Amino acid sequence: MKLTRRSFAGFVFAGFFGLTAAMPSFAQTAGKDFTPISPAQPTEDAAKIEVLEFFSYGCPHCADFNPLLTAWAAKQSGDVVVKKVPITFGRAAWANIAKLYYALEITGDLHRLEADVFKAIHVERVNLFEEKTLTEWVTKKGVDAKKFAETFSSFGVMSKVKRADQMAQAYKITGVPAIAIEGKYLVGGKDFNETLGIADKLIAKTRSENAGKGAGKK
Repeated sequence: MKLTRRSFAGFVFAGFFGLTAAMPSFAQTAGKDFTPISPAQPTEDAAKIEVLEFFSYGCPHCADFNPLLTAWAAKQSGDVVVKKVPITFGRAAWANIAKLYYALEITGDLHRLEADVFKAIHVERVNLFEEKTLTEWVTKKGVDAKKFAETFSSFGVMSKVKRADQMAQAYKITGVPAIAIEGKYLVGGKDFNETLGIADKLIAKTRSENAGKGAGKK
């Protein structure tokens, strides 16, 4: 249940809804339940256990995973932070929907419209890969057109998209959705529920390791 980089070889708008890809088995056992990220990647806040989801609005599997991940994230303790990283795999069309993510984040409309974006693309068949169409769509959803247009084309948003793709390369992401824990573990699993179960175990493992480090400093 992943859309892999290889899947993009035949990508065109007329056929993107029919793309299919299998979730690779990432090889609470290294090589089975998770893949160690080497080298380990830095996280933003040492006081939080960082969970990253690499995804794209254009990925049908990401659309299926989104409600499960949202519900799972809402149950996490205060020491866990869940962040989403929209990546492009070098595709111009996916760059636009990555920019859409960050623009909505900045305008404050992301939480309200996140599920609607997935629905528009994968259920209603709205071509949000084109700037004109996506701008018209967000405007109809109540987003200020001028503010959105300025934000969408801003240097800040373009920098965030570039940084997200750099992170995907550093984490060696080959398919989405992909979950990474604390910059150390790329989570495996045969299906979404198993993936989240493994993520829970890796969070507990990280929490225990962090507690041990703290005890060692005393």
